[in-house]
Amino acid sequence: MRRGLWLILVLLASGASGLAQSDTARATQSIKTLQGWYDTPSGLYKTTGWWNSANATTTLVDYSRVFGSKEYLPVLTNTFVMAQNKFPGFLNEYYDDEGWWALAWIDAYDLTGNKAYLAMGESIFADMAASWDDTCSGGIWWSKEKKYKNAIANELFLSAAAHLANRVPGKKDEYRKWADREWAWFAASGMINEKGLVNDGLTIDPATKVCRSNGQKTWSYNQGVVLGGLVELAQINPDAWLKASAKRIALAAIAGLSDQDGVMRDGCEPAKCGEDATQFKGIFARNLGELDRTHPEEAYERFIRRNADAVWGKARGEGGVLGVDWAGPYAAGDASTTSSGLDVLVAAQQSEKR
Repeated sequence: MRRGLWLILVLLASGASGLAQSDTARATQSIKTLQGWYDTPSGLYKTTGWWNSANATTTLVDYSRVFGSKEYLPVLTNTFVMAQNKFPGFLNEYYDDEGWWALAWIDAYDLTGNKAYLAMGESIFADMAASWDDTCSGGIWWSKEKKYKNAIANELFLSAAAHLANRVPGKKDEYRKWADREWAWFAASGMINEKGLVNDGLTIDPATKVCRSNGQKTWSYNQGVVLGGLVELAQINPDAWLKASAKRIALAAIAGLSDQDGVMRDGCEPAKCGEDATQFKGIFARNLGELDRTHPEEAYERFIRRNADAVWGKARGEGGVLGVDWAGPYAAGDASTTSSGLDVLVAAQQSEKR
């Protein structure tokens, strides 16, 4: 009996230690696969788009930080220089695209201390801020055509402002005011529905100019970016409403956007997500991981672990390529789907280390 008990204890102990090793092995395999799509001359990732490459860059930064790797620091240096050949200053016609790059370079600054990265985040934010106007009583536009105000552009604006407030002492008050202003507007805009989920954007009545939620799909990334913004804002604004709002959105997303096994799915899956929505779920997982790091909840940890195990066990192809449908089966993958899956693998390791 004693020998049997001892064997059980050994197996349990080895399983616990193997979990962290498994997270490391999983992420290391998939990050190498992701970097196989990296195109050094352009500084971007093949098989996916401009804004997706910003997210893949963020994934690379987060992997490097959580797993203590310096292997890919030269990639960041190269991307910073070469990607600007496509859009100088990381500015284009879409404010949400700009926001992804702003957050990527702020994240890279946190990892490396390179002030050029932080300055780039500030420069991009300034371009975004210039689009704020009184239409819909505030908020920034999705694109420079100024035809649509939506959730993602404004969530990215909130997050960038709050991140900068915590990193640029000389402009802390300026950036905090922007973050507070954005959140006050966003919370009152009607885009957060009665279930606590964030809809896609606003419809502007052409006659009255009244703005209302368009009731469109509650994409997973719209539930995620706002969490990261609120996490940062809560560091400089002690209002308990921020934490409560983040928790409400996070729990609503976990409950409302997961299947019967607790695996997250967007409505376009498995075959109609295009090149954009393939990125979405990883963005949610990444930001939920930040919320869990600062305001831990068992529900967050369970979700992250369940989805990390699902993407690896059911949505993995040869060489650690990760597919869009985390519940499986694996069909195909690219830089977007793999970086998205990596986000939840990295979040799982971060949760284990806490």
